[in-house]
Amino acid sequence: MEEQPSILEVNPKENIIINRRSFFGTLLAVGAAGMGAILAVPVLRYVLYPLYARSKNTWSPVGALDTFSNLSKPIMAPLDLKQVDGWREVDTSQTVYVTKDPQGELGVLSSICPHMGCTVAWHESQDEFYCPCHGSVFKANGEHVSGPSPRGMDPLPHEVEDGKLMVKFEYFRENVPNQEVLS
Repeated sequence: MEEQPSILEVNPKENIIINRRSFFGTLLAVGAAGMGAILAVPVLRYVLYPLYARSKNTWSPVGALDTFSNLSKPIMAPLDLKQVDGWREVDTSQTVYVTKDPQGELGVLSSICPHMGCTVAWHESQDEFYCPCHGSVFKANGEHVSGPSPRGMDPLPHEVEDGKLMVKFEYFRENVPNQEVLS
């Protein structure tokens, strides 16, 4: 009977020979991969930035608070907006209506109709807002009266800072019954 060879004898261990040329080739490949990874991080952050960055609206001044002290009807006020969206910085203009409720509290309404986005106009003779595009009608406080609009005019966040009325202008989804902020 013959003896069976051991595992070491069947698969003898191969000797790995590392010479100077293969060592430096491997070192060069690892270094190049490391540099590529280091350089890829800022490029990827730059390319993917708009995907995780939201549009930013800042607070805009509407006017001095004493301008609105004797308010008896809504007043249209222009806003200069600066929007940052991804890499773009856009300067735009928008209008809002400043109102006062019976308790004397100021309110700010977007002039954009919640139905299809037309600009709503104040009709002083009828004491109401009117949308010229599709005929929606709103009370002086922005409440929906008639027409195809699914909701009343959109109130905007506002605050008083250093004697000025400040507004954070927001865009809302059109033609839906609930107010959904887009930006």
